Amino acid sequence: MSALGAGNAYIPSAGFAARLREELSFRGREYGLKHRLVMCESYGREPVVCYELSEDGTAHGNFLRASYREILKNAEWRRRLDKVHTQAKSMLPRRDRRWRELDSCNSSDALLMNIFCYPRMLKTPAVPGLLGVQLGSRPQFGYRARVPFANGRVDRTEVDMLLGDLLVEVKLTESDFQSRELATVESYRDFEEVFDSRALPRTEDRYLSYQLIRNVLAAHASSGSFCVMADARRPDLREAWFSVMSAVKIVELRWRCKMVTWQELARAVPGKLRKFLAEKYGIG
Repeated sequence: MSALGAGNAYIPSAGFAARLREELSFRGREYGLKHRLVMCESYGREPVVCYELSEDGTAHGNFLRASYREILKNAEWRRRLDKVHTQAKSMLPRRDRRWRELDSCNSSDALLMNIFCYPRMLKTPAVPGLLGVQLGSRPQFGYRARVPFANGRVDRTEVDMLLGDLLVEVKLTESDFQSRELATVESYRDFEEVFDSRALPRTEDRYLSYQLIRNVLAAHASSGSFCVMADARRPDLREAWFSVMSAVKIVELRWRCKMVTWQELARAVPGKLRKFLAEKYGIG
C-alpha cells in the first residue's frame, strides 16, 4: 500500500475511485491518531478506517462534534446513523455494537451530514445561495422520491437528501452511478419526453448512470431540481454526469439540474468545518 508522508508525493493505485479510497484511508488513520479516536481498519488488501462511538455515546470519530451534536438532537437525522454496514461480518472485527455504514471513512452519507447538519449551516446565505435553495431550508436524509412508471405505479427509490425542492445524490468513493436494464429504465412514464435515449450512455442491454437518469426524472415529476455532489478528484463521475445531461431534451429541466463538488461547498462553509474537511478528507 502506498503512503502519503511529509516530503513524499502521493502514489496512487489504479483508478480514480481506488486512488481516493486509498487517500481517505491514509488521512482517516492520521486524523484518528492525531485526535486519539477509537477506530479500526477493515480486513483485506485495501483497508478502510472505521470509527467507533465515544464511551459516553456523545461523540463519533467520523463526525465533527458540532455536527454530531445536532444529529443527536433530531430523531429523523439520528435514525440515519442506524444504516447497517452490509460488509461488516466479513470485513470488520466483531464489536458489542453493530458496525454502521456511516462509521466508514469512505461514507458519502457521513460527509453529507457533517456538512448539512453543522449548526446554522443553512441559515446564512453562502451554501443556500450556491445550491439555489431558500435560506433556512431543512435537509431530509434518505428521502423517498416519486418517479412514476407508465403503468401507473411509482418508484420510491431512496435519494440521499431533499433540501427544499432540491433532490441531492452524493458520491465519494463509489465506483459509478450504477446501471439498469433497458426495459426497466424505458418503463418510466416520462422517459421518452425527458431524454433522447440514443444519446444516453449504455451497453447492449443496460443504461449506464441509472441513478442520474432516475433522479432527473424525479425532479421533472416533482417540478423540482436535482444536484449531484461529488469530489473534484473524480473526473470520471463528472464525465458520467455530463453524458446524461447532454441527453436531456427539455432545456428548462436541464437548467434545474447541476453538479457541485465537495470542494466548492467547502469554500462556502464556516472556518471550523472547512478545516475539518481539509484535514480529514483532503477537501479544500
